[in-house]
Amino acid sequence: MLQEGYMLKTADFAGPQYKIKEKIAELIGEDGMNEFYKAYLKNGITKQDIDFLKKAGFNSIRLPMHYNLYTLPIEKEPVKGQNTWLKEGFDMTDNLLKWCADNKMYLILDLHAAPGGQGNDVNISDNDKSKPSLWESEENRKKTIALWKKLADRYKDEPWIGGYDLINEPNINFTGKNPNGTDEMSNAPLWKLQKEITEAIRMVDQKHLIIIEGNGWGNNYNGLPQLWDNNMVFSFHKYWNNNDDATLKFALDLREKHNAPIWLGETGENSNVWFTELIRLLDKHNIGYAFWPMKKIDNIAGVTNVKITPEYEKLLDYWKNGGEKPSEEFARKALMQMAENYKFSNVEIRNDVVDAMFRQTTDGSTKPFKNLQAPGKVSAADYDLGRMGAAYLDKDFINLWVSDPAKRSEWNSGNQLRNDGVDIYKGKNNEYYVGKTESGEWLQYTLNANSGRAYALIIDYAGTVPSKIKIADASGKQLGAVTLQPTGGNETWKTASLKGINLKKGENKIRIYFENDGVNLKSFELK
Repeated sequence: MLQEGYMLKTADFAGPQYKIKEKIAELIGEDGMNEFYKAYLKNGITKQDIDFLKKAGFNSIRLPMHYNLYTLPIEKEPVKGQNTWLKEGFDMTDNLLKWCADNKMYLILDLHAAPGGQGNDVNISDNDKSKPSLWESEENRKKTIALWKKLADRYKDEPWIGGYDLINEPNINFTGKNPNGTDEMSNAPLWKLQKEITEAIRMVDQKHLIIIEGNGWGNNYNGLPQLWDNNMVFSFHKYWNNNDDATLKFALDLREKHNAPIWLGETGENSNVWFTELIRLLDKHNIGYAFWPMKKIDNIAGVTNVKITPEYEKLLDYWKNGGEKPSEEFARKALMQMAENYKFSNVEIRNDVVDAMFRQTTDGSTKPFKNLQAPGKVSAADYDLGRMGAAYLDKDFINLWVSDPAKRSEWNSGNQLRNDGVDIYKGKNNEYYVGKTESGEWLQYTLNANSGRAYALIIDYAGTVPSKIKIADASGKQLGAVTLQPTGGNETWKTASLKGINLKKGENKIRIYFENDGVNLKSFELK
C-alpha cells in the first residue's frame, strides 16, 4: 500500500510515493498513472502470495497501510474537519484478512503513512513537506484517531487480526536537535497521540493488541509514561547492526521494566548470513519479528523479486538523466508490464532467503541448490544452500554500517540471483558467474555421480592475473589442483582442465577453493 523510492529504483530522483506518482503522471498523464496504480495494487498481494508465505513458514503479515486508501487528505475534505471514508483500502484489508484467516495467519495492521506524515524521513510515510505534518496539524491527528477507531470497530470481532501497530517509525524532533528524533528525551506529543488512539480503539474494541513504537524510527522510548493499557506491545526496528545481546538491550530492558511483550516489527535488507544470525538471536530471547518488504523490483534480499524489464530501465534512465522523452505509449506499456510483473505468478521466489530464515536457523547442514549431475555441466552460481562455512566461504558477507560505518557492504557485489556473501554477476549473454573471488574463499557443490570413477574437470573461467584453484571433498581431502592462466579480461572466457577427480557413485560434495584473488568462474563440467 505504500511505495518507497528504493523499492521501484526511483530513490535518486523520487523518494516519497507522491513524487513517484508525479514522475509517472508526467509521462502517461493522471489517468494513466491511476490505471497503473490500480493494476499495481490489485497484483501486489493476492491470495497466492499469502498461500506462499504460509507454505514458506510465516505465521503473520504486517500490512503497511497508507491512510489515503482509507480516507481523504485533510486538504481534500469537502467539509473541513470531517472524514470521507474510501472503500478501496477497507476492501483490500478485508480481502487480505480473509486470505490470512484461510491460512490461519495473523494480520497486523500498521499505519505506515499517517495523515500528514509522521516524520522527517519523508520516504517512509510519503510526507509532503509543503503541507502540515501529523505533528503540525490538529486536523491530521484527529483524522488519525478517527481512522483507527473506524478500523477497530470494523475488525473488533476478527480472531485473525493480530494487533494494531499505531504509527510506523515516528521520526521527528519535537525539542531535540536530531531531525529524526533520536536525541529526544521526553517524546511527549508521541506518547499523547498514541494514548489518544488507544482510548479511541478501546471505545469499540477491548480485545486486540495495541502495538506502540518509539521515536527515532521506532526505537527511542525516552519519556515513556506509565503504560496506559494492559494489552500493549513495544515494537522496535533493527537494521544493519550487529546481531548480539547489546543491540537488543534497550528492548529487553523495556520488556523487563514494564512486564510487557516486545516485537521486532520491522527488519530485513541484509544478507542471508545476517538473517540467520538475527533469527537465532531473537529465538534465544523469545522475540517475534516481521521482515520488510515482501516485494520490490530487482532485488536479492527479499523472499520474492519483481523482475525488471529493459523498457522500465529506459524510463528510469530518462527520469534520472533526461534526454529524449519516451512516448506516452512506450511509457504506458513499460509501466503496465511492471504492474503485471508484481503478480505472484511472475515474481522470482528467493529460495535461498527462505532457507536462511527457516531451515538454516536450526540446521547447519547443506542442501543442493539444484539437482546437479556427473557427468554434466554445473553453473558456478549453483553452489549449495547452507550457512557460511558449510556451503561456501566468503570474506565480505554482511552489512553492519549502523554498528560500524566502515562495515558498509553490498555482500553480493554483483547483486544477482542469491543473497549470500558470494559475489554473483550477470555476464554479456545473461549468464551468471562468480566474481570478486579472494584467496581462501570456497564454494561447495552437491553432485550425483551416475558411476564411481575418475572424472575430467573442465573449468570455464576469466581473469587478468594467473590464479590457482584447488578441488577437494567436503572433508578437505584434495582431489586436484590447476593453475589458470590470464585470459585477457574479466569476461574473456577460456577453459582449463584437470583429470583424475575421483567421485563415488551417488552423492558427492566437492569444494572449489580459490588460492589467490581475482579469478571469475562461470561453470565447470565433469566428463
